[in-house]
Amino acid sequence: MHDGHVHFKGQEESVHQLQLMLNEKGRFEGAAALFQVLADPNRLRLFWVLCHREECVLNLGQIMNMSSPAVSHHLKIMKDGGLIESRRVGKEVHYRVADVPACRLLHPMAEGVLEISCPQEQDMSDSRIIQRVHDHLVENLHQRLTIETLSRQFLLNPTTLKTKFQQIYGMSMAAHVKKHRMEKAAQLILATDETMESIAKMVGFTSQSRFADAFREHYGMLPSEYRKNNPADA
Repeated sequence: MHDGHVHFKGQEESVHQLQLMLNEKGRFEGAAALFQVLADPNRLRLFWVLCHREECVLNLGQIMNMSSPAVSHHLKIMKDGGLIESRRVGKEVHYRVADVPACRLLHPMAEGVLEISCPQEQDMSDSRIIQRVHDHLVENLHQRLTIETLSRQFLLNPTTLKTKFQQIYGMSMAAHVKKHRMEKAAQLILATDETMESIAKMVGFTSQSRFADAFREHYGMLPSEYRKNNPADA
């Protein structure tokens, strides 16, 4: 009987403590407000991106394939909710996740639920991303891949993508890809019997005449002359 009374008393104290905590409605209202902000999938996406990098509205729109007004709308809601902060850089406003305990907790929690990892944990530095972009371009010379498409695919804003690429490879992305296209075309001209029209398509040209002009600019002769002057059995 005594043990039962002690157990019951312990339960009463536990319930009382829970009630005291539940009466602090401000805590629950604040937490619910944060969760409500992230209840929108686009805002959750924005939150995740801004956990890893500071960006302006224009770059966020390009990365997420959203209009600038739509991004601004979501950023305002997130800023009002205390999830992000901003700073002015020249004429642009840059946004990042607020450095507060709630955000430091929400970041790993969101990634756990989403089952994705931080780019940092995957050692995805900008240089490694640029290497992946380069390899993707070289493997798909037949395609005309835009900066906007690549920035969304590799989660790197267009300005950083172009700047870092030039720093690493010593020339613009367009010039570097063109060089690879011409080298690939020269290889195909000498190693295969493919027509010039077919080779042009293989290296990303829809017009055979444009391909011929680009090839002559690079090698100083037309593709047909290059094949004639460099026979396969030479």
